[in-house]
Amino acid sequence: MQATTCYFVDVMADEKTEIARGLRRRDPDLLDRLIEQYQHRLLRYLMSLTRNRATAEDLFQETWIRVLERGHQYDGKHEFCTWLFSVSRHLAIDYFRRKQPASLDALLDDEDKPMTPPVSEEPSAFDMVAQREMSERITAGLDRVAYEYREALVLRFQEGMSLDEIAMVTGAPLGTVKSRVYRGLSALQPWLKGLQA
Repeated sequence: MQATTCYFVDVMADEKTEIARGLRRRDPDLLDRLIEQYQHRLLRYLMSLTRNRATAEDLFQETWIRVLERGHQYDGKHEFCTWLFSVSRHLAIDYFRRKQPASLDALLDDEDKPMTPPVSEEPSAFDMVAQREMSERITAGLDRVAYEYREALVLRFQEGMSLDEIAMVTGAPLGTVKSRVYRGLSALQPWLKGLQA
């Protein structure tokens, strides 16, 4: 059992090292593979930050350009997706700073309609309806949750990041991340039960 665990840790470390080397070489095949692997998650994350598909797509493209230009900064010590999401988050912050001097919290007043995240595989018709109802409920609830809580929830539950990874992406202390996830879930709970507060 111990040997199996060590094997997987070694394989993951080797993969991160290979990604770091490939990015330093600006390997186009590696970049294509990374885009294919992370495109849905990254676009979904950017849509949750911007609440606008066109803006999310622009930032998506800028993120991959930044990865190509500054891939040498990825050290291979952490998960690639953590570094990637951190790059995209900084680009989104820069975008909103240029757009308006208000903070990202001001986006909560945005009247944009909720967006559906991109789908990577075809579910059944029943699953689509059930998923859409739940997604609409969650999206409606997320639209009313404070930005920092919404971001923490999206990274934790949509993107499956650990609390440590979220802390790295957001630059917030681990205790703050835990608090944001807890408070976000508490604020979202009435929407998951179908209650409208």
